[in-house]
Amino acid sequence: MTQKLFRTTTYLIFSLIFLSACSVSIDGEQYKAVEPDFNIESFFDGKVKAWGIVQNRDGDVVQRFVVNIDGYMKEGNLILDETFEYGVGEGPLTRVWTLSKNANGTYTGNAGDIAGPATGTPYGNAFNFVYEMDLAVDDSTYRVNFDDWFWAFDENTMMNRSYIKKFGLVMAEVTIFMQKQ
Repeated sequence: MTQKLFRTTTYLIFSLIFLSACSVSIDGEQYKAVEPDFNIESFFDGKVKAWGIVQNRDGDVVQRFVVNIDGYMKEGNLILDETFEYGVGEGPLTRVWTLSKNANGTYTGNAGDIAGPATGTPYGNAFNFVYEMDLAVDDSTYRVNFDDWFWAFDENTMMNRSYIKKFGLVMAEVTIFMQKQ
């Protein structure tokens, strides 16, 4: 009986270690003092070009894409009109984000294929955008959570890393490089 209990306990410990390794938790507070500041309204004012990949849990590239973004202010909201071209895989061809700045400095965003409002929080050099999306994969659709992080390199260049999660576990990762045109 003791040996069976030991094996079960060992299995549970290794399972918890494995599961915790499959999640990502970034503390935005560590970027508040990092330069340069990332101002989402300034960065996306005008045309931005983005190049990205999506990797599944095994690290395989399942999407490769280019995004042309036309950003502008309209009635106090930041509008991001996105057009996608895919070299590998498939996905949405267009998306239009509307971001509103809240009194406390955070942002609320909406887009047609996003489930409910997105929440954006600036952290100096970084910006975190969190939202849910119904993601089509093969013949199924899954409600997933996006934990979307942006980091400024300079006023014209930015890196974006998104963690696509289901049940708190990272199922896929998106890496995007963005540059003002």
